[in-house]
Amino acid sequence: MQWSIMIRNMNRLPYTTLTINGQTYDKLALVELIETKTNLPTWQQSCYQFIKDWLSEEAYVEVQTSGSTGTPKRIHLEKARMVSSAKMTGHYFNFSKGQKALLCLPCDYIAGKMMVVRAFVWGLDLHLVAPAGNPMSNNKEQFAFAAMVPMQVTKVLEESPEQLEQITQLIIGGGKVGQALYKELQKLPTQCYATYGMTETITHIAIQKLNGVGQSDYFEALPAIQLSLDNRGCLVIDAPNVAIEQVITNDIVQLEADKFKWLGRFDNVINSGGVKVFPEQIEKKLEKIVKVRFFISYLPDEKLGQKVILILEDSQWNDLQITDYQLETKKVLTKYEQAKALYFIDNFAETPTGKIQRNRTKALLKLS
Repeated sequence: MQWSIMIRNMNRLPYTTLTINGQTYDKLALVELIETKTNLPTWQQSCYQFIKDWLSEEAYVEVQTSGSTGTPKRIHLEKARMVSSAKMTGHYFNFSKGQKALLCLPCDYIAGKMMVVRAFVWGLDLHLVAPAGNPMSNNKEQFAFAAMVPMQVTKVLEESPEQLEQITQLIIGGGKVGQALYKELQKLPTQCYATYGMTETITHIAIQKLNGVGQSDYFEALPAIQLSLDNRGCLVIDAPNVAIEQVITNDIVQLEADKFKWLGRFDNVINSGGVKVFPEQIEKKLEKIVKVRFFISYLPDEKLGQKVILILEDSQWNDLQITDYQLETKKVLTKYEQAKALYFIDNFAETPTGKIQRNRTKALLKLS
Protein backbone atom coordinates (compact mmCIF):
# COMPACT_ATOMS: atom_id res chain seq x y z
CA MET A 1 0.00 0.00 0.00
CA GLN A 2 1.33 3.44 -0.89
CA TRP A 3 2.36 5.57 2.08
CA SER A 4 -0.07 8.40 1.24
CA ILE A 5 -2.95 5.93 1.25
CA MET A 6 -1.78 4.50 4.59
CA ILE A 7 -1.83 7.97 6.12
CA ARG A 8 -5.34 8.69 4.79
CA ASN A 9 -6.56 5.38 6.19
CA MET A 10 -4.79 5.76 9.51
CA ASN A 11 -7.91 6.47 11.54
CA ARG A 12 -9.54 3.33 10.12
CA LEU A 13 -6.77 1.06 11.38
CA PRO A 14 -8.32 -1.30 13.97
CA TYR A 15 -6.04 -0.39 16.87
CA THR A 16 -8.30 1.39 19.32
CA THR A 17 -8.97 -1.46 21.75
CA LEU A 18 -6.65 -1.89 24.69
CA THR A 19 -6.42 -4.34 27.60
CA ILE A 20 -5.08 -2.80 30.81
CA ASN A 21 -4.46 -4.93 33.89
CA GLY A 22 -6.75 -7.67 32.58
CA GLN A 23 -9.66 -5.37 31.62
CA THR A 24 -10.39 -4.80 27.91
CA TYR A 25 -11.62 -1.37 26.76
CA ASP A 26 -12.88 -0.30 23.34
CA LYS A 27 -12.29 3.25 22.13
CA LEU A 28 -15.36 4.73 23.84
CA ALA A 29 -14.61 2.94 27.12
CA LEU A 30 -11.00 4.15 26.98
CA VAL A 31 -12.13 7.76 26.56
CA GLU A 32 -14.49 7.38 29.52
CA LEU A 33 -11.73 5.73 31.57
CA ILE A 34 -9.28 8.55 30.86
CA GLU A 35 -11.85 11.15 31.90
CA THR A 36 -12.20 9.47 35.30
CA LYS A 37 -8.44 9.28 35.89
CA THR A 38 -7.74 12.43 37.88
CA ASN A 39 -5.26 13.21 40.64
CA LEU A 40 -2.95 10.45 39.45
CA PRO A 41 0.83 10.20 39.88
CA THR A 42 2.70 11.91 37.05
CA TRP A 43 3.77 8.63 35.43
CA GLN A 44 0.15 7.44 35.17
CA GLN A 45 -1.03 10.81 33.84
CA SER A 46 1.62 10.54 31.12
CA CYS A 47 0.48 7.05 30.16
CA TYR A 48 -3.21 7.97 29.89
CA GLN A 49 -2.36 11.16 28.02
CA PHE A 50 -0.54 9.11 25.39
CA ILE A 51 -3.51 6.75 25.07
CA LYS A 52 -5.70 9.81 24.52
CA ASP A 53 -3.27 11.11 21.88
CA TRP A 54 -3.27 7.71 20.16
CA LEU A 55 -7.08 7.72 19.93
CA SER A 56 -7.19 11.24 18.48
CA GLU A 57 -7.85 12.05 14.81
CA GLU A 58 -4.26 13.20 14.30
CA ALA A 59 -2.15 10.97 12.04
CA TYR A 60 0.91 11.54 14.21
CA VAL A 61 1.99 11.88 17.82
CA GLU A 62 4.49 14.34 19.24
CA VAL A 63 7.45 12.71 20.94
CA GLN A 64 10.29 14.01 23.11
CA THR A 65 13.80 12.84 22.22
CA SER A 66 16.03 11.89 25.14
CA GLY A 67 18.81 14.39 24.50
CA SER A 68 21.55 11.75 24.67
CA THR A 69 23.21 13.14 21.53
CA GLY A 70 22.20 16.79 21.81
CA THR A 71 19.49 19.12 23.02
CA PRO A 72 16.17 17.32 23.68
CA LYS A 73 13.54 18.23 21.08
CA ARG A 74 9.97 17.46 20.06
CA ILE A 75 9.42 15.56 16.82
CA HIS A 76 6.36 14.18 15.02
CA LEU A 77 6.05 10.42 14.47
CA GLU A 78 3.39 9.04 12.13
CA LYS A 79 1.07 6.59 13.87
CA ALA A 80 1.18 4.27 10.86
CA ARG A 81 4.95 4.00 11.23
CA MET A 82 4.57 3.28 14.94
CA VAL A 83 2.21 0.45 14.01
CA SER A 84 4.87 -0.89 11.61
CA SER A 85 7.45 -0.81 14.39
CA ALA A 86 5.09 -2.65 16.76
CA LYS A 87 4.45 -5.30 14.12
CA MET A 88 8.18 -5.87 13.56
CA THR A 89 8.76 -6.30 17.29
CA GLY A 90 5.78 -8.61 17.69
CA HIS A 91 6.83 -10.87 14.84
CA TYR A 92 10.38 -11.09 16.18
CA PHE A 93 9.26 -12.03 19.71
CA ASN A 94 6.25 -14.06 18.55
CA PHE A 95 3.56 -12.09 20.38
CA SER A 96 0.05 -13.49 20.64
CA LYS A 97 -3.23 -11.95 21.79
CA GLY A 98 -3.80 -11.95 25.54
CA GLN A 99 -0.14 -12.29 26.57
CA LYS A 100 0.77 -10.20 29.59
CA ALA A 101 3.24 -7.36 28.99
CA LEU A 102 4.81 -5.16 31.66
CA LEU A 103 4.98 -1.40 31.15
CA CYS A 104 7.46 -0.02 33.69
CA LEU A 105 8.99 2.78 31.58
CA PRO A 106 7.73 6.38 31.53
CA CYS A 107 5.41 7.21 28.64
CA ASP A 108 7.08 10.61 28.27
CA TYR A 109 9.54 8.94 25.89
CA ILE A 110 9.33 6.62 22.91
CA ALA A 111 10.20 3.38 24.73
CA GLY A 112 7.21 3.66 27.05
CA LYS A 113 4.87 4.86 24.30
CA MET A 114 5.77 1.90 22.10
CA MET A 115 4.92 -0.59 24.83
CA VAL A 116 1.41 0.87 24.71
CA VAL A 117 1.29 0.73 20.91
CA ARG A 118 2.41 -2.93 20.93
CA ALA A 119 -0.44 -3.70 23.30
CA PHE A 120 -2.91 -1.95 20.98
CA VAL A 121 -1.62 -3.72 17.86
CA TRP A 122 -1.18 -7.23 19.26
CA GLY A 123 -3.96 -7.30 21.85
CA LEU A 124 -1.54 -7.69 24.74
CA ASP A 125 -2.66 -7.43 28.35
CA LEU A 126 -0.71 -4.36 29.47
CA HIS A 127 0.13 -4.10 33.16
CA LEU A 128 1.03 -0.60 34.32
CA VAL A 129 3.68 -0.27 37.02
CA ALA A 130 5.47 2.84 38.29
CA PRO A 131 8.81 3.28 36.48
CA ALA A 132 10.74 2.73 39.70
CA GLY A 133 14.25 1.38 40.24
CA ASN A 134 12.80 -2.06 40.99
CA PRO A 135 9.53 -2.36 39.04
CA MET A 136 9.17 -6.03 40.04
CA SER A 137 8.95 -5.27 43.76
CA ASN A 138 6.12 -7.32 45.31
CA ASN A 139 4.99 -8.43 41.83
CA LYS A 140 3.22 -11.77 41.58
CA GLU A 141 2.36 -11.77 37.86
CA GLN A 142 4.04 -13.73 35.08
CA PHE A 143 4.86 -11.66 31.98
CA ALA A 144 5.52 -12.82 28.45
CA PHE A 145 7.31 -9.58 27.56
CA ALA A 146 8.81 -6.54 29.29
CA ALA A 147 11.18 -3.67 28.57
CA MET A 148 13.56 -2.11 31.09
CA VAL A 149 16.63 0.10 31.24
CA PRO A 150 19.88 -1.44 32.59
CA MET A 151 19.54 0.37 35.92
CA GLN A 152 16.16 -1.30 36.55
CA VAL A 153 17.44 -4.78 35.68
CA THR A 154 20.44 -4.28 37.97
CA LYS A 155 18.18 -3.14 40.82
CA VAL A 156 15.87 -6.14 40.47
CA LEU A 157 18.87 -8.50 40.47
CA GLU A 158 20.17 -6.83 43.65
CA GLU A 159 16.87 -6.89 45.56
CA SER A 160 14.79 -9.78 44.21
CA PRO A 161 16.60 -11.71 41.43
CA GLU A 162 14.06 -14.51 41.40
CA GLN A 163 11.42 -12.06 40.22
CA LEU A 164 13.15 -11.54 36.88
CA GLU A 165 12.32 -15.18 36.20
CA GLN A 166 8.67 -14.08 36.07
CA ILE A 167 9.45 -12.51 32.68
CA THR A 168 9.81 -14.80 29.65
CA GLN A 169 11.37 -12.26 27.25
CA LEU A 170 13.04 -9.03 28.39
CA ILE A 171 14.44 -6.28 26.19
CA ILE A 172 17.01 -3.93 27.73
CA GLY A 173 17.55 -0.53 26.14
CA GLY A 174 18.30 3.10 26.84
CA GLY A 175 21.86 2.44 27.95
CA LYS A 176 24.82 0.08 27.82
CA VAL A 177 24.65 -3.36 29.41
CA GLY A 178 27.86 -3.45 31.44
CA GLN A 179 30.03 -6.48 32.05
CA ALA A 180 28.78 -7.03 35.60
CA LEU A 181 25.14 -7.03 34.49
CA TYR A 182 25.94 -9.17 31.44
CA LYS A 183 27.53 -11.80 33.71
CA GLU A 184 24.44 -11.91 35.95
CA LEU A 185 22.12 -12.31 32.97
CA GLN A 186 23.87 -15.58 32.06
CA LYS A 187 22.36 -17.16 35.19
CA LEU A 188 18.76 -16.37 34.20
CA PRO A 189 16.22 -18.51 32.33
CA THR A 190 14.66 -15.24 31.14
CA GLN A 191 15.57 -14.58 27.50
CA CYS A 192 17.34 -11.22 27.58
CA TYR A 193 18.02 -8.95 24.62
CA ALA A 194 19.84 -5.66 24.12
CA THR A 195 18.20 -3.28 21.66
CA TYR A 196 19.61 -0.71 19.26
CA GLY A 197 17.54 2.22 18.10
CA MET A 198 16.47 5.77 18.79
CA THR A 199 13.38 7.96 18.82
CA GLU A 200 13.82 8.73 15.11
CA THR A 201 13.63 5.00 14.27
CA ILE A 202 10.69 4.49 16.66
CA THR A 203 12.76 2.44 19.14
CA HIS A 204 14.77 -0.60 18.10
CA ILE A 205 15.74 -1.62 14.60
CA ALA A 206 18.25 -4.26 15.75
CA ILE A 207 18.36 -6.88 18.52
CA GLN A 208 21.24 -8.61 20.32
CA LYS A 209 20.63 -11.86 22.24
CA LEU A 210 22.47 -11.52 25.55
CA ASN A 211 22.10 -14.98 27.10
CA GLY A 212 21.04 -18.56 26.45
CA VAL A 213 20.63 -20.16 23.05
CA GLY A 214 21.55 -17.75 20.26
CA GLN A 215 23.69 -15.50 22.47
CA SER A 216 25.74 -13.17 20.29
CA ASP A 217 28.14 -10.23 20.39
CA TYR A 218 26.34 -8.77 17.36
CA PHE A 219 23.13 -6.85 16.88
CA GLU A 220 20.91 -8.34 14.18
CA ALA A 221 18.75 -6.03 12.07
CA LEU A 222 15.00 -6.62 12.05
CA PRO A 223 13.38 -7.49 8.69
CA ALA A 224 13.10 -4.68 6.11
CA ILE A 225 16.00 -2.79 7.72
CA GLN A 226 18.98 -2.03 5.47
CA LEU A 227 22.35 -1.19 7.02
CA SER A 228 25.47 0.38 5.55
CA LEU A 229 28.48 2.49 6.56
CA ASP A 230 29.37 6.07 5.70
CA ASN A 231 32.92 7.28 5.03
CA ARG A 232 33.53 7.64 8.79
CA GLY A 233 32.69 4.00 9.45
CA CYS A 234 29.41 5.04 11.10
CA LEU A 235 26.16 3.11 10.79
CA VAL A 236 23.58 4.28 8.24
CA ILE A 237 20.02 3.00 8.60
CA ASP A 238 17.44 2.68 5.83
CA ALA A 239 14.13 1.75 7.45
CA PRO A 240 11.33 3.11 5.24
CA ASN A 241 8.58 1.46 7.30
CA VAL A 242 9.51 3.37 10.45
CA ALA A 243 11.75 6.31 9.47
CA ILE A 244 10.84 8.95 6.90
CA GLU A 245 14.45 9.56 5.95
CA GLN A 246 17.72 7.67 5.98
CA VAL A 247 19.22 7.86 9.46
CA ILE A 248 22.96 8.63 9.58
CA THR A 249 24.24 7.82 13.05
CA ASN A 250 27.45 8.70 14.89
CA ASP A 251 27.92 5.07 15.94
CA ILE A 252 31.07 3.38 14.67
CA VAL A 253 30.33 -0.30 14.08
CA GLN A 254 31.83 -3.45 12.65
CA LEU A 255 29.26 -4.35 9.99
CA GLU A 256 28.76 -7.84 8.57
CA ALA A 257 25.75 -8.02 6.22
CA ASP A 258 22.68 -7.46 8.44
CA LYS A 259 24.62 -7.74 11.70
CA PHE A 260 26.93 -5.34 13.49
CA LYS A 261 29.10 -4.99 16.59
CA TRP A 262 28.96 -1.59 18.24
CA LEU A 263 32.42 -0.09 18.82
CA GLY A 264 31.74 3.44 20.04
CA ARG A 265 30.59 6.94 19.21
CA PHE A 266 32.37 8.86 16.44
CA ASP A 267 32.19 12.05 18.50
CA ASN A 268 33.93 10.26 21.40
CA VAL A 269 36.87 8.80 19.44
CA ILE A 270 40.26 9.98 20.74
CA ASN A 271 43.28 10.42 18.46
CA SER A 272 46.25 10.05 20.80
CA GLY A 273 49.68 10.08 19.23
CA GLY A 274 48.19 9.19 15.85
CA VAL A 275 46.35 6.14 17.24
CA LYS A 276 42.54 6.13 17.39
CA VAL A 277 41.15 4.74 20.63
CA PHE A 278 37.51 4.16 21.51
CA PRO A 279 36.49 5.35 25.01
CA GLU A 280 33.68 2.79 25.14
CA GLN A 281 36.10 -0.07 24.52
CA ILE A 282 38.45 1.22 27.23
CA GLU A 283 35.51 1.53 29.62
CA LYS A 284 34.53 -2.07 28.94
CA LYS A 285 38.02 -3.19 30.00
CA LEU A 286 37.93 -1.05 33.14
CA GLU A 287 34.56 -2.18 34.46
CA LYS A 288 36.12 -4.96 36.55
CA ILE A 289 38.67 -2.57 38.05
CA VAL A 290 36.81 0.67 38.75
CA LYS A 291 33.91 0.22 41.18
CA VAL A 292 32.33 3.68 40.85
CA ARG A 293 30.70 5.27 37.81
CA PHE A 294 33.24 6.64 35.36
CA PHE A 295 33.89 7.49 31.75
CA ILE A 296 36.86 8.03 29.47
CA SER A 297 37.40 11.36 27.72
CA TYR A 298 40.29 13.50 26.50
CA LEU A 299 42.05 16.84 26.74
CA PRO A 300 44.25 18.63 24.17
CA ASP A 301 47.93 17.75 24.45
CA GLU A 302 50.89 19.38 22.67
CA LYS A 303 52.75 16.09 22.20
CA LEU A 304 49.93 13.59 21.64
CA GLY A 305 47.33 15.86 20.10
CA GLN A 306 44.74 14.44 22.50
CA LYS A 307 45.45 12.69 25.79
CA VAL A 308 43.18 10.14 27.45
CA ILE A 309 41.68 11.11 30.81
CA LEU A 310 39.47 9.28 33.29
CA ILE A 311 36.56 11.07 34.98
CA LEU A 312 35.10 9.40 38.08
CA GLU A 313 31.91 10.00 40.02
CA ASP A 314 33.67 10.09 43.38
CA SER A 315 34.98 12.69 45.78
CA GLN A 316 38.68 11.83 45.53
CA TRP A 317 41.10 8.91 45.63
CA ASN A 318 44.11 8.76 47.90
CA ASP A 319 47.61 8.02 46.59
CA LEU A 320 47.33 4.30 47.33
CA GLN A 321 44.08 3.97 45.37
CA ILE A 322 45.60 5.80 42.42
CA THR A 323 48.72 3.58 42.51
CA ASP A 324 46.56 0.42 42.64
CA TYR A 325 44.51 1.67 39.71
CA GLN A 326 47.63 2.36 37.63
CA LEU A 327 49.09 -1.09 38.36
CA GLU A 328 45.85 -2.88 37.47
CA THR A 329 45.19 -0.96 34.28
CA LYS A 330 48.65 -1.72 32.91
CA LYS A 331 47.49 -5.35 32.76
CA VAL A 332 44.50 -4.66 30.53
CA LEU A 333 45.13 -1.44 28.61
CA THR A 334 47.61 -0.52 25.90
CA LYS A 335 49.85 2.49 26.51
CA TYR A 336 47.61 4.56 24.19
CA GLU A 337 44.49 3.63 26.20
CA GLN A 338 45.89 4.46 29.64
CA ALA A 339 44.61 7.64 31.27
CA LYS A 340 47.19 10.39 31.58
CA ALA A 341 45.14 12.18 34.25
CA LEU A 342 42.26 11.43 36.64
CA TYR A 343 39.47 13.86 37.54
CA PHE A 344 36.79 13.55 40.20
CA ILE A 345 33.25 14.94 40.48
CA ASP A 346 30.51 14.25 43.01
CA ASN A 347 27.72 13.83 40.45
CA PHE A 348 27.75 13.39 36.67
CA ALA A 349 25.49 15.53 34.50
CA GLU A 350 22.69 13.35 33.13
CA THR A 351 19.83 13.42 30.63
CA PRO A 352 16.26 13.08 31.97
CA THR A 353 16.52 9.34 31.21
CA GLY A 354 19.69 8.90 33.26
CA LYS A 355 22.34 8.82 30.52
CA ILE A 356 25.67 10.41 31.35
CA GLN A 357 26.29 13.69 29.52
CA ARG A 358 30.02 13.57 28.94
CA ASN A 359 30.60 17.05 27.54
CA ARG A 360 28.41 18.74 30.13
CA THR A 361 30.21 16.88 32.92
CA LYS A 362 33.55 18.04 31.52
CA ALA A 363 32.19 21.60 31.47
CA LEU A 364 31.23 21.31 35.14
CA LEU A 365 34.86 20.37 35.82
CA LYS A 366 35.95 23.31 33.66
CA LEU A 367 37.71 20.91 31.28
CA SER A 368 36.05 22.20 28.12
